[in-house]
Amino acid sequence: MLRKIFFWLHLAIGVTAGLVIAIMAFTGTTLAFEKELVAWGERDVRRVVPPADAARLPLSEILRRACEAAPESKLSGASISADPAAAVPVTFGRDDLYFVNPYTGEVRQPASRRIRDFLQFTESVHRQLALTNDSRKPLGRAVTGACSAAFLFLATSGLFLWWPRQWSTQRLKATAVVNFGLAGRARDFNWHNAIGFWAAPFLILTTLCALPMSYRWASNLLYTATGNTPPVSGANSPAIAVPTPPPDATPLSQDALLAAAQREFPDWWYISFRFGGGSGSGSARSKAAADGSSERRGPQAVSVMVQTPDQYPSFASTMLLLDPYTGAVLKREPFAEQNAGRKLRTWARFIHTGEAAGWPGKVLATLTSLGAVILVWTGSALAWRRFCRKQKASL
Repeated sequence: MLRKIFFWLHLAIGVTAGLVIAIMAFTGTTLAFEKELVAWGERDVRRVVPPADAARLPLSEILRRACEAAPESKLSGASISADPAAAVPVTFGRDDLYFVNPYTGEVRQPASRRIRDFLQFTESVHRQLALTNDSRKPLGRAVTGACSAAFLFLATSGLFLWWPRQWSTQRLKATAVVNFGLAGRARDFNWHNAIGFWAAPFLILTTLCALPMSYRWASNLLYTATGNTPPVSGANSPAIAVPTPPPDATPLSQDALLAAAQREFPDWWYISFRFGGGSGSGSARSKAAADGSSERRGPQAVSVMVQTPDQYPSFASTMLLLDPYTGAVLKREPFAEQNAGRKLRTWARFIHTGEAAGWPGKVLATLTSLGAVILVWTGSALAWRRFCRKQKASL
């Protein structure tokens, strides 16, 4: 009786949510390698040839050159790599990205944005069904979140339904090994069972990890389960007080702030600056960020993210908040010292994308997503054949 209940729930939910699940799974096959695909598409500007004897330009000069290329835009970030052949990416706002040669100061943009634009569109489909309008985005996220939860039930109930009442080698071979020689209903049944058996554990894990990104209660649960207080929705992090500087003090240059971060991490591999907003024109804000000044009321700490080769996991980084006048570290927060709830929340995100396990994880995420597409297809075909068979029997 229990198996019958689960079967009909599995069938009804699969038919109802199948189309959206297929869309999310199909887009997921591409997004697992989003960073690599974007880097490949922008390879013409991301790499430079280091001159034999030339020294790197100061960061302030690199930012100045970038601001000259986008005088009306708001400077929002820059990343410096220890790789001598890496250009310096400088971001303006959310979408504008320039790459600066750290030796010559040449500012370039990719010859084509097609791959980046395509993947941004794919991500919007995956997250909110391409409903990018502010008024419709919550609806899209609600639908994809509900379908992620539905898929979690489908993967779990599917594994329960697959589990044989009596084990035998013949039955295991018939339902756990893909048979490419079958056709019609027999093929759909075999593929649905075999692919579902191998993919179910990974689908359960990835859909579980998707819930904290879709629902506040799921994210909060990670905190409460580990004995930590969940962050308040919409609340900013507590401001770090910057010691009041002397009246004649001037903010340090970005070069001095970079040197301060490098002193904290002599083995740094990647350092990223995030520049704040402020009032005034875009060009004025860009210039203020480039020369290390700020138009905000009161001194603001400078936010820096640092990655080192020995950090674990691979996506971990350390946040530094620096005094803009002295370069002193006001706050240092490595990933290892975050509370367990925040760590779990971060792990959930990177497990969902496969990045937590590097390239093998991304390959597995891609194959699992592809398997999910086939599961929707074969499940829908089986449901349709069942419906048609009943229709014919009633005639």
